[in-house]
Amino acid sequence: MSFITPKLSYTIWFSQRTGSTLLCRALQSTSVAGKPGEWLNCYTPSDFNLLDKYQLSNYAELQQRLWQLGTTPNGIFGLKVAVFEPYFSKIINTFKQFPNCDSKANKRVEIWNNAFPNCKHIYMTRRNKVRLAVSWWKAIQSQEWHREQGKLPLAADLRDKYCYEAIDHLFAECSMREAAIQEFFAEGSIVPLTIIYEDFILAYEETIRNILSCLQLSDAQNVSINPPQLHKLADDISEEWVQRFRQERQIGWDNFW
Repeated sequence: MSFITPKLSYTIWFSQRTGSTLLCRALQSTSVAGKPGEWLNCYTPSDFNLLDKYQLSNYAELQQRLWQLGTTPNGIFGLKVAVFEPYFSKIINTFKQFPNCDSKANKRVEIWNNAFPNCKHIYMTRRNKVRLAVSWWKAIQSQEWHREQGKLPLAADLRDKYCYEAIDHLFAECSMREAAIQEFFAEGSIVPLTIIYEDFILAYEETIRNILSCLQLSDAQNVSINPPQLHKLADDISEEWVQRFRQERQIGWDNFW
């Protein structure tokens, strides 16, 4: 294993359906902004073990593997991560085992910054949480989480898949995840670069260039950026579910202040 140490790192903090995959692909397309991905993702969070996932024997090797996965030749490392429990606590406990981490460290931000040197933070959110929750539930039902440009949609009959209880749960879940991210920021006095989904979609290239500038990359305004590689998934069914959920969610409201 060849050894590297990133000169600068960044973490993209996200909840589902906020455009994080679109953003990561755009950043990767520049070849100078790291290779942000879900390098900490274990598909069985209850049995979280990154050593097993990457078939490594110690935590120094694990840190090196993560750096290798997410770093471009210019020394920029990128990562994206969601926050929910017990998954996030297990990540922090793993990072406590990394080289140079103070054994008495209890502040999560200090542990994080030891894992990823000179770390900057990007926060992805979406104003319309109803549309977020509907998009999330629709993706669960269709198993179409992303659609490449030019590809046909997956064949899925969603006519009877609306579920108020499921969408309401995801509506609350996204708020809880964002609250957990904000708590992490507050703990470390972090002011992240905030990317709002609705604005990102309207100003795709400008958003990417703002991130490159935030990473203090030279010539950020002239770096080549690929056009969006993913097709928008919202459709008439999405809109029908959004309006139906809003109506059902507000039954019985007096709407008085």
